[in-house]
Amino acid sequence: MKTIYADNNATTQVAPEVVEAMAPFFAENYYNPSSMYEPARQAAKAMTDARWAIARHFGITDPEQILFTSCATESNNLALFGAARARPNRRHVVTTAVEHPAVLEVCRELGRSGYEVTFLGVDGDGNLDIREFIRALRPDTLLVSIMHANNETGVIFPVEQLARITKETDPAILFHTDATQTVGKLPIRLREEFRSVDLLSFSGHKFHAPKGIGGLYLKKGTPCRPLLIGGHQEEGRRGGTENVAFIVGMAKALQLAEENFQDEDTRVRDLRDKLEKTVEERIPHVQVNGKGAPRTPNTLNVSCHGVEGESMLMQLMSDYGICASSGSACTTGSLEPSHVLRAMQVPFTAVHGSVRFSLSRYNTAADVDRIIEAFPKIVANLRKSSPYWDQERNEPRLEHVDSVR
Repeated sequence: MKTIYADNNATTQVAPEVVEAMAPFFAENYYNPSSMYEPARQAAKAMTDARWAIARHFGITDPEQILFTSCATESNNLALFGAARARPNRRHVVTTAVEHPAVLEVCRELGRSGYEVTFLGVDGDGNLDIREFIRALRPDTLLVSIMHANNETGVIFPVEQLARITKETDPAILFHTDATQTVGKLPIRLREEFRSVDLLSFSGHKFHAPKGIGGLYLKKGTPCRPLLIGGHQEEGRRGGTENVAFIVGMAKALQLAEENFQDEDTRVRDLRDKLEKTVEERIPHVQVNGKGAPRTPNTLNVSCHGVEGESMLMQLMSDYGICASSGSACTTGSLEPSHVLRAMQVPFTAVHGSVRFSLSRYNTAADVDRIIEAFPKIVANLRKSSPYWDQERNEPRLEHVDSVR
């Protein structure tokens, strides 16, 4: 049985062209780019060329504003902790209640260290209240960190507008965005609509580069102290020998992503929309989380009343070979319902029954047809034995509908 991979917000297949671009740096060009002899200079040049290519992708002309890291989690830690260490007199941070744990947990750690953190809520569609955001900004605010798009629902936040408001309120407030779910899917121009953003995190394995390579856009002049010290690499901002092969691979992956932006926004969106429409038609008492908000073109998060998400995922894989997710891969294994869906006030009978399908340019219409064939059958079967489902009425049990965990 062919595996259908529909969990691309967790990680993506490495593109064959990326593998090909990386191959020489595992074999004949394996040198340390910091070494002075001629063969090593070829590795250093490849890294420099990759940095330039990534800078051009973001529309910036200074490649030194691109800092290579191991992943977006490291980038987020560097952005938040680095800013806090550089500006210790400001002790207030603004973020949202629906951030990825790589930002949420850093903010909580800052809170334990004496910082005051404002966690902004969202409405039932996952949207922020702009007025609440404006009220949250204070004279002692150090940093705003708001994701560009949510990893579970795909809901896109108006980062361009929020960053502009921040700078108009106080130019000294730093603005960071975790763009892990949008880099490689949506155009991001850092000298144009995103010009008020100071720091932006991204991770290669979300756009068909390998795991273990990420980046942080660090606008020139932004105060940020390093986390990893002990080496001169990255202009002294991040110690450690650079991973030349993966850096080259990430640059190649971004080139391919830019070539496929139109495909992502049309064909992939059409596949997602077809899946969404059919699920709503064939499954009673299902809700699309984030339906009333702008979303990334590849993401569909649905909650099915009266069933457990983990049970649906197990049957999707075991019976149909379909890989999907119940939320963030970084929190899989937790018995707690999604913090994102709880913030959106998803009812108790549905908050445990969420499944996220996230597509990529490698998915086909046949893949979506297989999901459409399987998913309604699985939900109907699981509801037969659910204590939260009224078999006679074919609806959630009324005593559980409005309660939120």
